[in-house]
Amino acid sequence: MTHPYQPYLDEILIDSSAIEQRVRELGEQITVDYTGTGNLLLLCILKGGVMFLTDLMRHIDVPHSIDFMAISSYGGGVRESSGRVRIDMDLRQDIAGKNILIVEDIIDSGHTMQYILSLLETRQPASLRICTLLSKPSRRLVPVPLDYVGFEIPDKFVFGYGLDLDEHFRNLPFVGVCKPGIKFGAG
Repeated sequence: MTHPYQPYLDEILIDSSAIEQRVRELGEQITVDYTGTGNLLLLCILKGGVMFLTDLMRHIDVPHSIDFMAISSYGGGVRESSGRVRIDMDLRQDIAGKNILIVEDIIDSGHTMQYILSLLETRQPASLRICTLLSKPSRRLVPVPLDYVGFEIPDKFVFGYGLDLDEHFRNLPFVGVCKPGIKFGAG
């Protein structure tokens, strides 16, 4: 059976079993690090972080709440960020005095995360840490302190497990590499 994503997939970079194992390990480490701290808020960055958040929180065994932000990076084309960032949806709650763990799908240039950190620091959280499924250190233009990293990946355009290819294929259980130069709908 041919799957709709196959014309776009160059290779599976991280399979579902590796993701499942690493997410469990991250959840266990977060549990250790936050035991006894109280007021843990998992802040998911939409849309890509949703699948990671739902799997991760199943492995975090300390009381926590969740909230969401939607951020857009724009101006550099579909697969590039210019560093210009805007908030499309802000948090619904006050974070003053709370331990904030940002849950993100991927950290690339660092511009978006730097913007989020600067914004959240003004709201006086007790602590502010970052948990990302994927990190592309070779693309980093802005230093960002990553506290929990699922996988470091090469400079390739990836999709699946929450990450989209032109808003499609977020539901895939793996992280795949897009064929170079291909556009969605052109497969």
